Amino acid sequence: MGIASRFEGRELACVRGGRIVFARLAFDVTGGGLLILRGPNGAGKSSLLRVMAGLIAPAHGALIWNGEDADADPVAHRARAAYAGHDDALKPGLTVREHLAFHAALRGADARHLDAALEAFGLTALATTPARLLSAGQRKRAALARLIAAPAPIWLLDEPTNGLDAGAVAKLETAIAAHRGAGGIVVAATHLDFAGAGAATLDLAAMRAA
Repeated sequence: MGIASRFEGRELACVRGGRIVFARLAFDVTGGGLLILRGPNGAGKSSLLRVMAGLIAPAHGALIWNGEDADADPVAHRARAAYAGHDDALKPGLTVREHLAFHAALRGADARHLDAALEAFGLTALATTPARLLSAGQRKRAALARLIAAPAPIWLLDEPTNGLDAGAVAKLETAIAAHRGAGGIVVAATHLDFAGAGAATLDLAAMRAA
């Protein structure tokens, strides 16, 4: 990944259902950085993460990766941004390991990170367990393990601690620290101060259009 990476948003605006969610929004995160998104429900945290991931287009402004317009190559940008949303998207009949293997293959990664992904989130003993037998917390951990199964420079996390107990939150903190230590970028929408020191904060409540 390299610590020289830089991810920026310039003059971003988002419109959903005819409503301006946020406007004139800017951010700047470099390799090893962590940006925490704050704001009340409806402030646009989830929408911003989806814009950052290339899943929805901004109504105005641009995403910049290492000085280049990310929209110039949307396929490459989606490959560099790993998005973990609210939906765990696990198929009931697939095992935890099968889910991770499928996700890695879908993103063009090989299987060499699967064991590390299982271990990072305490899932090794559950590797052959079908998703239908997992608890809500176990499903959440399996969804987060995709971040390690298919490495990407940017992690975009939408309320990643929801459904996690204290032990699982600690595992997530460890994974985030390791990703940042390798030069990765993390952007997280969360109400908790779970992600360690050195984080910048962006308050979306201040970005609403009048």
